[in-house]
Amino acid sequence: MVKHQPLQVYEKQFFLSFVTGIYGCRWKRYQRSQDSTSKWECLWFTILCCSFFLLLFWTYFWFVAQNDFNDFNWSVYNRSGEWTDETIPIAASTSVGISYITFLVILALFHISLGQQLNLYWVHKIGVLATLATTISGVVSVDDIWGDEWEILFISLQATAPFLHIGALATVTAVGWLVAGYVVRKERSHFQMMVLVVYMVILVALYLAPLLFTCPCVMDRNSLKARPEIVGRRGAPMLAPENTVLSFNRALQQGATSLQADVTISVDGVPFLMRDHTLRRTTDVRKIFPSRQYEDASFFNWTEIRTLNAGQWFLKSDPFWTAGTLTAKDRARIENQTVCSLVDMLRLAARANASALLNIRKPPAQHPRARSWFMDTLWAVQKAGFPTKRVTWSPDSDRGRVRGFQQTAQEKLSVQEMRQRGITSLTLHYSKANHKDIQEYLANNVSVTVYPVNEAWLYSTLWCSGVPSVSSDAPQVLRKVPYPIWLMSQTAYYFIWIASDLLSLAVVLVIFSFQKWKMSGIQSCNPEQIVLNVVGRPQTREVNIMKEKLIFSELSNGRSSSEEISLHPENGYASYMHGGLL
Repeated sequence: MVKHQPLQVYEKQFFLSFVTGIYGCRWKRYQRSQDSTSKWECLWFTILCCSFFLLLFWTYFWFVAQNDFNDFNWSVYNRSGEWTDETIPIAASTSVGISYITFLVILALFHISLGQQLNLYWVHKIGVLATLATTISGVVSVDDIWGDEWEILFISLQATAPFLHIGALATVTAVGWLVAGYVVRKERSHFQMMVLVVYMVILVALYLAPLLFTCPCVMDRNSLKARPEIVGRRGAPMLAPENTVLSFNRALQQGATSLQADVTISVDGVPFLMRDHTLRRTTDVRKIFPSRQYEDASFFNWTEIRTLNAGQWFLKSDPFWTAGTLTAKDRARIENQTVCSLVDMLRLAARANASALLNIRKPPAQHPRARSWFMDTLWAVQKAGFPTKRVTWSPDSDRGRVRGFQQTAQEKLSVQEMRQRGITSLTLHYSKANHKDIQEYLANNVSVTVYPVNEAWLYSTLWCSGVPSVSSDAPQVLRKVPYPIWLMSQTAYYFIWIASDLLSLAVVLVIFSFQKWKMSGIQSCNPEQIVLNVVGRPQTREVNIMKEKLIFSELSNGRSSSEEISLHPENGYASYMHGGLL
């Protein structure tokens, strides 16, 4: 018996074994196949890609929403009645999910580039479905609890769009290698043409995407206005308990030029500082007055309020993950904090020559001070010896009684309406303060304060927009931003945009040309050339695939009944025999 020269040599391919083993649990060579992927596995690949893009969106949302983490937890608290940091499990699960799905997508792309059949292992299928279901439920929950927060996505694009554009362009350009390898095949199908058209549409859309961007920091450096002043929102609540003397003192130490506080009127007419309607979250009222813990804070008298501790909750809850960085001396001071009165806060601001922004909560109708709340507040300002011209008053009501105070509106109004109502100041949430409106307000001498601004990227974007002041929970963070994170002239931006588009187009054309040339070389091979060149040349994957197809096509067509193929996986090669005799 004489054996002919083997047509296919099976060598150990560790990388290929790793890819097919992890993705589809196919560790042995004979388990792999270059056959076309089944429609069922194509569907699973589609589900995997959808999970990846949804998780990518979800991860980006939580990355930019760090600016409002405390507000999210506060929203959950108002629903559940118990303070828990819900952002920790969300961040942990999102990190695990995006890492897992991204790894599977990379393995799938390697399958495609290596010409291997996709065959997702059933364990991974369960994992993909679980991750997808968890992400969808998270999106629905956020939309229900925190629906207004979606606006931060559009705000963040003002700062990140140019960089996301470059990243997306590089990714789509790289994917062109796989697309080109698929569409330049000899056989043609409608699906191939559809893939090519979709790819080109996405590419052209990315080339033109900057036409839709509005980036305030794309501007001339000489047009940059003064650095926005920082308002300590409830003091510096990342460094000390909110609305306490220590918190306001920390804010002034970190460069705040104004202090913002939430004012509630006690049952005996003393204005004190409290954000919530009850005292449960920020005091030990459960311990001191357990039967009244759900009672409105305004129905306590000042003597009762002064007996409550307003600092221990901060060390226990650690709402901003900063308690661990405090010194022993700071922790001791925090543990002894009490509820702050408006008079104490204004006296502190007066000594620092700072201004004050007061958010006053009117007492309920059945409250003893329901009609005298204004006089109680005015009395506190006068008692503190604080100049009324440095007090900004909110809400915008009782204008006939407010004399000497500045009044601010917390809703977006037209310039004409503001003139009719005599309003010269606005305090707006950042989601309502777009670049165009800010420019219009400033042109009409309307002062704008934007809140909450806790991240450097948002502070930089508003700085470029010309906002004169921002209200922040993190004055210590904004203090470290002496200049916008990035600033670029229009000429430089247009150059980078056009250059990146042209470079991407050139790379795509080279990829498609190379894939076409490589495929034409493979298609010109015939069986005789393969046999003659098998020993003299190193084997390529495409030639090995063609040789396998030639062998098995001969068998399936019945052209040589006396020929037989013997596969010896234990010896690492396949042999071709012709009748057993020479």
